[in-house]
Amino acid sequence: MRQPRGDNRGILDPGRLRRELRFRRHLAAPALRPWVEHYWLVDWALSTPFEQQVVPHPAVNVVFRRAADGPETAELSGVGRTLFSITLTGTGTVSGVQFRPGGFRPFWRRPVAELTGRQVPLSTDPAAAHAAGSAVPPTRCEGTDDQRRRALDAFLLAWAPEPDPAAAEAIMLAETIRTDRSVLRVDDFAHRHGLSVRRLQRLFLDHVGVGPKWVIRRYRLQEAIEQAAAGPPDWSALAADLGYSDQAHLVRDFVAVTGRTPAAYARALH
Repeated sequence: MRQPRGDNRGILDPGRLRRELRFRRHLAAPALRPWVEHYWLVDWALSTPFEQQVVPHPAVNVVFRRAADGPETAELSGVGRTLFSITLTGTGTVSGVQFRPGGFRPFWRRPVAELTGRQVPLSTDPAAAHAAGSAVPPTRCEGTDDQRRRALDAFLLAWAPEPDPAAAEAIMLAETIRTDRSVLRVDDFAHRHGLSVRRLQRLFLDHVGVGPKWVIRRYRLQEAIEQAAAGPPDWSALAADLGYSDQAHLVRDFVAVTGRTPAAYARALH
């Protein structure tokens, strides 16, 4: 992979985000790319408060945030099951690491499901960080994009991740779910890859943090959201294409996650 992903998957109203904030993605150092999807950087200088909502990926993130001239904070964010919402004000920066689904296990070295739905502050104290099983965050994650990228590289490399065949398997399976729209059922997917459903579920909980059924639904819902942003689609046909039993089932999932019906979301954008 020579370029980071360019899609807007999971970002609600991506056009507004890109108008109001400076948002970009960068690749990690080559040694980290087996586990890291990309770095994401955001800068803002706002005259009025700005609220952004995101439908989380099945991925762990590490986030370094600095507002105005205040201190930098560091946070480890597990897979989020619910809609993420944040309101930004004034000026500030965020430097984030999005791991590949399954890619955080070689860093964490414990079941990733421990982090699901949680935000854990990262200590800058070496002893506390060691006790928590984490690396010490960089004291500065600021400056140019290259400087921030190098700071994130150094932080992750200091964590000394080691190759893990089970993590590599989980990463491959999660990536297949993301890219192959024919993956709709857990039992069919497990059979296709020569796995029992039970082993597949254990692998995902341990390495991704959520089960394979949740990952399938989340990626298909993100696809529906992105298609709505591109222009109101044929919702009935899209529901069938994404594996929903009917349009009403897609609408229920869409409302449960975003708080809006697909049609209302599309109208708000267009």
